[in-house]
Amino acid sequence: MKFGVFYEHQFARPWDRDGGEHQLFKDALDQVELADKLGFEHLWEVEHHFLEEYSHSSAPEVFLAAASQRTSRIRIGHGIVPLPMEYNHPARVAERIATLDLVSDGRVEFGTGETSSESELGGFGIDRSTKRNQWHEAIDAVTRMFVEEPFAGYDGDFLKMPIRNVVPKTFQKPHPPLWVACSRRDTILLAARNGIGALSFSFVEPAEAKKWVDDYYGLIESDECVPAGFAVNPNLAVVIPLMCHDDEETAIERGLDGGHFFGYSLAHFYIFGDHKPGRTDVWAEFQENRSSWGFDKEIGSQTGQPLGAQIFQRGLGSLRGAVGTPEQIRELLIGYEEAGVDQVIFVSQAGQNKHEHICESMQLMAEKVLPEFQARGAAREKAKMERLAPAIERALKRRSPARVADPDYHIPSVPAP
Repeated sequence: MKFGVFYEHQFARPWDRDGGEHQLFKDALDQVELADKLGFEHLWEVEHHFLEEYSHSSAPEVFLAAASQRTSRIRIGHGIVPLPMEYNHPARVAERIATLDLVSDGRVEFGTGETSSESELGGFGIDRSTKRNQWHEAIDAVTRMFVEEPFAGYDGDFLKMPIRNVVPKTFQKPHPPLWVACSRRDTILLAARNGIGALSFSFVEPAEAKKWVDDYYGLIESDECVPAGFAVNPNLAVVIPLMCHDDEETAIERGLDGGHFFGYSLAHFYIFGDHKPGRTDVWAEFQENRSSWGFDKEIGSQTGQPLGAQIFQRGLGSLRGAVGTPEQIRELLIGYEEAGVDQVIFVSQAGQNKHEHICESMQLMAEKVLPEFQARGAAREKAKMERLAPAIERALKRRSPARVADPDYHIPSVPAP
């Protein structure tokens, strides 16, 4: 099983603290550099717009390019690029991903998605009813731009584009591994049917993850799998909060509020929040309303029990995740490993979590927790790919091939005014 670090660039109010956004980004780059040195395999950063406090990560291609020059081994996960075309034109996506892949020496993981918050969809004037179809069309076009030379053009419902040679081309061939954001079982199945990795952003328990893994790999190996790209990426990843310390109470004190705010602020923008741009104080509302929305501090702070994505007491649940001691976290991760999860991605930069605590937590994880799982990882991955090889070969035959553009097509000379 592999491990990643995940960044929304959360910045809970008040915004005049701790050096502001400038220090937020500098600290994140330092954390990524440390993660690379400690042996974490993946870095993931989202693209979000207008989700103040929850995510200040509106230009991930800039941050990831900077991170690529501070690291040498960690995979650079663009997770995710929203593909509805009012967000990102497919040609610009292909150009940015290819450039990032080149400057990182072929370390890019290309995550995709639609997004669903009204703050983003409404801000860009996107028709919610079209976003899934736009995703399908865009991922087909982008992957063709990666491999077709020249790109043979597109005449879709949303993308109309003539023949153009989209450059540069990616370092990895045929292109970087593809992923899609998943929050429910139906999007896990969408990922499998398209032969791409499933990035689960739900805080799912190991038992539930086992069901998702079984469904996902069952479809990957079935005739329903028709790859969206020109390679299959059979992987399922889950995201959970992290704060590790040898003393459980210290781990809770340092990390529980951050994990809770991550979940609360996500729900604020995606489920229940009434938001006034530039005025709503999400952190203050979180402090006032957290318990009623499943982020009870008292329940989440219960010590001396096994960890789970949720901690339950008196019939109520409260988010916990991997906030605890190395041994507690090890036991939780064994559950995900036994469920067949391929990667666990940790959220530590959340709420008002301290930079120094995040770094200490990563160092302790690298010293006491991760090596055991990483030692088993290579053999596990090899066995998985050997088992899936025949199904992947069959699936790729179902994918329509790269096209050859009309050799007589030309762009006429048009004098500049």
